[in-house]
Amino acid sequence: MNMDTKITSITAEEILDSRGRPTLKATVRVGEYAGTFSVPSGASTGSHEAKELRDADGGVQSAIENIEKIIAPELIGVDATDQQWIDDRLRALDGTADKSRLGGNAMIGVSIACAKAAAAAKGVELFEHLRTLREIPPSRDVPFLYMNYINGGKHARSSLAFQEHIIVLQTGDVREAMAMAERIGSELERIIETAYGVEAAKSMGDEGGYVIPANRADVPFALLADAIGRAGYDERVRLATDVAASSFYEDGTYKVGGATLSADNLLTLHRELVARFDLLSIEDPFEEGALADFARLQKAEPAVSIVGDDLTTTNAASIAQAGDAGAITAVIIKPNQIGTLSETLDAMQAARARGIDCIVSHRSGETDDTFISDLAYAFGAFGLKAGSLRRPERRVKYERLAIIARNV
Repeated sequence: MNMDTKITSITAEEILDSRGRPTLKATVRVGEYAGTFSVPSGASTGSHEAKELRDADGGVQSAIENIEKIIAPELIGVDATDQQWIDDRLRALDGTADKSRLGGNAMIGVSIACAKAAAAAKGVELFEHLRTLREIPPSRDVPFLYMNYINGGKHARSSLAFQEHIIVLQTGDVREAMAMAERIGSELERIIETAYGVEAAKSMGDEGGYVIPANRADVPFALLADAIGRAGYDERVRLATDVAASSFYEDGTYKVGGATLSADNLLTLHRELVARFDLLSIEDPFEEGALADFARLQKAEPAVSIVGDDLTTTNAASIAQAGDAGAITAVIIKPNQIGTLSETLDAMQAARARGIDCIVSHRSGETDDTFISDLAYAFGAFGLKAGSLRRPERRVKYERLAIIARNV
């Protein structure tokens, strides 16, 4: 063991995420070096995600206590570069399938903080250290930016059923992509103000997108397409969506725009939106248990990436099942869904082994941590999905990617 990379302390503290809810920040020290990770939290979550441990009042003191009293004594003195051993030990200490004893938030906090501390002690960039942990075939040299500019569903107080209405900047130059997004955003604000008034033009959902008083599924895409055209980027920007259909699924039907739709009706709606707006990808188009419906849509629209999130929850076995069923061609990667860094890399490997693209994603309750930017770049993800540029905890992730891509 390299004495310079032994873990010397592990601590945690309660902080607030971007929605003002408590979350935790874990700090792992390796001598004079430290790695920290501030854990995000989702509003729209799959039922098979690692369980957050929260107190009765919504705080995370119990998770912090688990870090400092159970996890720390087991990991102090361990080589911080031995990520697999660390994560295996975390899972053994927890002993549950859903990380509910120690808390998925406690486990992912320590797991990623260890990787950051190891990189700092080695004197290398975080993305460089991550590449020593696993070999994963890339989809791209630099991920495309997926930016959610109109919020709906659980991310906004509106009548829109679909959760995210996304612009995908078709350039590998991150700074150029950010500049394009700024211009599109300015055009979109003017369009929204004209259509819905000043209040809507200044509105902001959890992920920095606008919140509009509309309920028809096509309206946000029409607004975005108009803004893209006015900005002069018709040929360089695609549209995408996170439907998050589980959030409006009830008693075997889907509630969309005041209507009650069957799975067949919803499939028809998705196909109409693809035909009209040339959608690049559709995330979670049906509820999380509807694997066969995902596969039907993917077969019907082979040029569109059907993306698993609640369906797959960054779980290697679930990704393999969905991929082998022909249900998806892309998958969302969220480390806190699965609870350790090693399992996150397992999920990415399972995806790429089947030719499935990875889109590394934020959560609706975010922090100023930029780990996902390094993760996306390290393994050549197809996309980095981190919200719009209108919120600082989202912008900082794109800024980090721009710095990495520029300096390599």
